Amino acid sequence: MPTSFLGSALRGTFFFAFGLWWSVRYPLKYLRKKGDAEGQPSSGTQRAEIFEGALKALFALVGILVEQFVPTGPHLQLYSPKTRSWTDLTHWHYSTIYLFFLLSGIMDMVSQSRLKLPPGLDRLSLSVALLIEGLLFCFRDYSDAALDHHLHSLLAMAIFAGALCALLEVFLRDHIILETFRTSSFLLQGSWLWQIGFVLSPPWGGPGWDQSDPSNLTFLTMCFCWHYLGALAVVGTNAAASRCCNESCQLKFGDIDVELDCGLCLRRGTKGSRSALLPESSSDDK
Repeated sequence: MPTSFLGSALRGTFFFAFGLWWSVRYPLKYLRKKGDAEGQPSSGTQRAEIFEGALKALFALVGILVEQFVPTGPHLQLYSPKTRSWTDLTHWHYSTIYLFFLLSGIMDMVSQSRLKLPPGLDRLSLSVALLIEGLLFCFRDYSDAALDHHLHSLLAMAIFAGALCALLEVFLRDHIILETFRTSSFLLQGSWLWQIGFVLSPPWGGPGWDQSDPSNLTFLTMCFCWHYLGALAVVGTNAAASRCCNESCQLKFGDIDVELDCGLCLRRGTKGSRSALLPESSSDDK
């Protein structure tokens, strides 16, 4: 199953974009929840979940259409009666991955609807999608390509780490540590998919890295650790920036809920002052 650079880069961009978004959103949500006495989910949080689900479903649907209807794609044909063989299982492999992420995006939106579904179904669907992705990569046909197998084995570690976090979030909802670790796993998966594209199918053309050189395996294992270090750096930087932004907004504008409460008090105070200026009807006026 050959890997194209463009396909690997597009899949990596999908995961890296979600990781970047979460690295900003989750620290802001944690700081807001920490300062909120009630701790109830706001309408902004629900809108963000719906937006994420819609974006995930859209990306997954586009991915399915691209995998199926590119000029070399199977065009929804799984088995060829003429050749009596399966039709281009590479594209079907990635279409199956996109299909489960499409279902995960739909579940994200339905979970925020008025259907009153049990909490945690959105995280469970995400965990299932990641497990399916890892399963397909683990049992993929690598033939004698040891380097290809090693690269995707490292990728499977990032995938299963994210799946485990999402599964734990079914029971530990809004846990900032689990959310942060899941964010780092998505960033790692996204950047590593880009690395796979550069190693196996360089964009400047030519053959990929030597599959039989054992030193490449050693270097890429070390490179995988560097990728995760970079993911942690992105998470830490965005968390610090989110904290500074949150404190700056509070100093300039104050918390939104507090502003609304103060505005209500000001209106009440204005009404009270106006009523105080009006002459009181007493028995002396009669």
